Amino acid sequence: MEIILLILVGVAFGAYRLKSKAQARRITLLASHLGRYQVEKLMESLTEGYLRALGEKDPERQTQIWNMLAASEEQLVEQFSRFTADFSAVDVADARVSKLPVFLPEADRFFPDNTFDMRRALAVHAQGIARAAKNAVGRSPRDKAYTLSAELFLMQHTCHWYCRSKNIASARMMARHRTPYQQLLESVDPRTREAYLAMIGR
Repeated sequence: MEIILLILVGVAFGAYRLKSKAQARRITLLASHLGRYQVEKLMESLTEGYLRALGEKDPERQTQIWNMLAASEEQLVEQFSRFTADFSAVDVADARVSKLPVFLPEADRFFPDNTFDMRRALAVHAQGIARAAKNAVGRSPRDKAYTLSAELFLMQHTCHWYCRSKNIASARMMARHRTPYQQLLESVDPRTREAYLAMIGR
């Protein structure tokens, strides 16, 4: 009995080591590309700006804030587009993301048919972010901010999914933004949602 217990502990420890090593490798890879751009800083700035605009009581002052934020939105679109193009050069083996809800070491390599391509995912997000920022459908400033925020949060969810797992990504969305994963899917532009669901096979 003790031998079996020791074997199980050894297997669990080995799996944990493999998991930690694989996740660290993915985090480093994504950060090495993302760190060249100001995507995260611009996201934070926009999120704070949207809250400030929505809380502004003076219509004239609110309009001024919306106009100021438009420049940051354009800059974010440009930065994220460049990041996406940069990441597209990543090897296919390093771009696979397991669709399993939890992280299992090497699952993306042993079960490649049950994965999606992070390079394609980022392209879907880049198009969605650009579409929301351009606002060709004529959403109100409030609705535009809501849609663009959803696009950004869903992209962030995908990045966490790539580095950790789907369940961890969803938990972080709840902890940071108090937004369930399903709500993100319902809040993005319909074309983003369609492309995203086709990509993950739903």
